[in-house]
Amino acid sequence: MTIMSRFTLILYGLCLLALTPICHAKKAIVFIADGMGPTTVAATRIFEAQRTDKDWRSHTLSFERFPNVALIRTHTVDAQIPDSAGTMSAIMTGYKTRSGVVSVKPKYAKGDCKSVFEDPPQTLFEYAKRIGIPTGIVTNSRVTDATPAATYGHSPDRLWENDAKTPEFALQQGCGDLANQMINFAEGEGLDLVLGGGRENFLPVESADPEYPESRGARRDGKDLIVDWLKRQNGRKFVWNLEQFRRQDLLDAQEILGLFEPREMVFDMERIRGGGNEPSLVEMTEIAITFLEKKAGKDGGYLLMIEGARIDHANHAKIPILALSETVEFSKAVEKALSMINLEHTLLLVTSDHSSSIAFSGYPEADMPILASLSYPSFSLLATDGRDHVVAEAEEDPFYYDPNAVPAPHAGEDVAAYAVGNGSGAIAGTMEQHSLFDIVLEAIAQDR
Repeated sequence: MTIMSRFTLILYGLCLLALTPICHAKKAIVFIADGMGPTTVAATRIFEAQRTDKDWRSHTLSFERFPNVALIRTHTVDAQIPDSAGTMSAIMTGYKTRSGVVSVKPKYAKGDCKSVFEDPPQTLFEYAKRIGIPTGIVTNSRVTDATPAATYGHSPDRLWENDAKTPEFALQQGCGDLANQMINFAEGEGLDLVLGGGRENFLPVESADPEYPESRGARRDGKDLIVDWLKRQNGRKFVWNLEQFRRQDLLDAQEILGLFEPREMVFDMERIRGGGNEPSLVEMTEIAITFLEKKAGKDGGYLLMIEGARIDHANHAKIPILALSETVEFSKAVEKALSMINLEHTLLLVTSDHSSSIAFSGYPEADMPILASLSYPSFSLLATDGRDHVVAEAEEDPFYYDPNAVPAPHAGEDVAAYAVGNGSGAIAGTMEQHSLFDIVLEAIAQDR
């Protein structure tokens, strides 16, 4: 954390104690497109234009029109090419750390529970609750997955999402699983809004899933963390399907927890075809902003993180049409947010945790479908010739891929950050990823 950020926190603390003139918290919305590197952005720009009969030469995604842009260096302290845990931890804590760990400092080895107890760095969400502003998390992955977990949790291993996945030694040392940490988030009265997937991590193995009775919870400690969360405070609401999510009285809740799948939420192309009975990323974005604006009040601030997680999942699976369609939906979510906020008082930051190994290469002609031009380095999806049949099959079945292929890895090039609104001028040049922490912190903890 920079000296300026420490000064900002001290000043805001004095404001809360009425030792200085009245302060007004401001707002920050951080969009994370998991696995969205420069190639995914360029390919999606063409993909969306071709799908909507627009000129791909001039078409842009919503966030590409933001006035402030920087290149972000994503390495972790122990890896040239990172994972989501280490990179999101850098954004949330201001410390570059090791790959595979969640919001702990780099001096501790992976799996060392001392990292949670001895010297854990405070996350942006912990700071936000400490200065009294509401917080929200939106993702279409599991809410205990690495990216959302780094907002609220501290763990020496990103895989410890429930107690069954956490080693016995860690449980004995009190190095709790991430689902338990989310429900028991210590600052303030807890997180104000959480929307995403991952129900199984909150339900015991004795309980059937409410949507899929053949599926069971994943917890072995007998705890139903959803019931525990509801009992802890009046006015809380839990939803798990689209009908519940769309009820008007949802916004009257004091806190909202929405868990729409046992694991990840469905891909957007699946949802459009009728799968999932769950909201889109755009719908979750709209509800989250509406709820937090209402909860914050006229002069209050809030902090919201929105993740488009399934971009990364599709790139890993080497299914370009899904990766690009997920990025289109992410862009629409950013556009929805932009239409709802006052930029004078709100920082809107769009970035990625890391890149993916998708390649856009060769010499495709101007009108060639973009899906015929994509491959994954070292693990190629598309052949170098005869591509017409591949495009046709992908259009007919968006989940077309080589079942024998090895999952595509992450990539190590810089990702972009795009910013608009209050404090966005600090996004410029080439930046270390952990410096984004200072920019967001100063956006939410400054006076007018």
